Amino acid sequence: MQIFECSPDAQGKIPERAIRQKIDRQLTQTAYEHLIVYVDASRSEQVWQWVARQPGKPVAYRESTYRKSQTGDALVQKLAHIYFTLNDEEAIDLTGVSQRLRDAFDRDKVTKKFYEHFKKQHDAFLGFIEGIDAKTDKEWYASLMLNRLMFIYFIQRKGFLDNDPNYLKTRLSKIQEQRGKDQFLSFYRYFLLCLFHEGFSKQPPNRDLSPDLSALLGDVPYLNGGLFDLHELEQSHQHLDIPDEAFEQLFEFFDQYEWHLDNSTLGNDREINPDVLGYIFEKYINQKQMGAYYTKEDITEYISKNTVIPHLFDTACKDCAIAFASNSTVWTLLQQSPDAYLYPAMRQGVIDQNGKVIPETELPDFVQQGMHDPKARMLNRDYNLSVAVIPDANGNNQALPTETWREYINRRKRCLELREKLAKGEIQSINDLITYNLNIRQFAQDVIQGCEGPELLRAFYKAISSVTVLDPTCGSGAFLFAALNILQPLYEACLERMQAFIDDLERSGEAHRPEKFADFRRILDDV
Repeated sequence: MQIFECSPDAQGKIPERAIRQKIDRQLTQTAYEHLIVYVDASRSEQVWQWVARQPGKPVAYRESTYRKSQTGDALVQKLAHIYFTLNDEEAIDLTGVSQRLRDAFDRDKVTKKFYEHFKKQHDAFLGFIEGIDAKTDKEWYASLMLNRLMFIYFIQRKGFLDNDPNYLKTRLSKIQEQRGKDQFLSFYRYFLLCLFHEGFSKQPPNRDLSPDLSALLGDVPYLNGGLFDLHELEQSHQHLDIPDEAFEQLFEFFDQYEWHLDNSTLGNDREINPDVLGYIFEKYINQKQMGAYYTKEDITEYISKNTVIPHLFDTACKDCAIAFASNSTVWTLLQQSPDAYLYPAMRQGVIDQNGKVIPETELPDFVQQGMHDPKARMLNRDYNLSVAVIPDANGNNQALPTETWREYINRRKRCLELREKLAKGEIQSINDLITYNLNIRQFAQDVIQGCEGPELLRAFYKAISSVTVLDPTCGSGAFLFAALNILQPLYEACLERMQAFIDDLERSGEAHRPEKFADFRRILDDV
């Protein structure tokens, strides 16, 4: 991990965002993992730039601006994450340093805080459950209840439950006002079980509710899944109960956070987001009887990105055709950084992290011979069947797992052909990125983040904000959430680029009309 300070331009100013991204791409060729600090001549302003690289996601630029007039608290918080003692230095590696930078620049603080306290809340809720003796069953039911309640928190915030963003807490208060706390029947037995099994699990005409309960539930949707169906633990434990205090504590905890139906957080394996809800929603369905199956993320992501992104480009092209003309800056991105659009699995063992092609001379003699002699490779058993081994400086195999030498050479040839095609500027259509299986998400992200003119940015924002996605066989919503995951970083990239246009304008000090970028300011104010 290397840290660089970038000097100001000839006018003593910090380079504009588009220039900063070009600097980063150039620097990546010699220092793959790095942090750049841009400063102005008066050293009154800094821009800290770090690039988030995650498997299966487009590279994303993370920038933080600091001015001398600010208190510096935000900067101190980030520095605390990337501060290392001499003792730390011996025990930490590049992965650890990268993780610390991710925590500093790419991790939602609210999400981190949520997970620091979540386990305590889970354990506390577990202690309130009555009527289940077996520890494993009690833990199972606690997890089920928390999954149900978190699902409800997501949808209530959107007004889907009787148009009340605080639906659960409001109902708890109403019941306690009418019946008293834990009197007659608890909130759990009187209301929640009814909401789960009669409200969410049945169509409105089929609900068996008293007039009082119907009024209390209000307008709630039927959810076509298994999460809220009568669970086997609820069937087998007739005296199961949870006192009101458990929900008072839990709702107080949940209410400290914002619940949004998006995927704006980092996406590690502990996060609660709509992707996780899709899996939870589906796994309770009787798949054999209902013919419902959970489509894995790699399939939904592949289909969604190759459907949604071309639509966005085609739509943006209608409003800003000149930006997509032959040899425009949109397509020269592919020429300038061809390796960025070859998937890591394609480059592995062919192109190193410094962008250098691993020479043929590093391969075994029989492989070198087979590469150029069809007869030799046809008759060589090792070439066709043995696993490829290409050790790096640390002795790690750079070939793909289980890949044979024949498969490696075919991949190598394909990789270098695509690299040359990109470098020559032969790919100038968004559909070509699908045909050649290039990183279309990364390309879309880079095009938006590197927009040189505001008109192209406006065209993309209009396309993204107006797109509609239809899944005609929707079950858990896996494809819809995959589409959302494609759109969300592109939407955020639009907002970041809008802010960068405004910041660059103000930083330049040039005279301009008051209405310049007024639409960008209005959009940013709205979000």
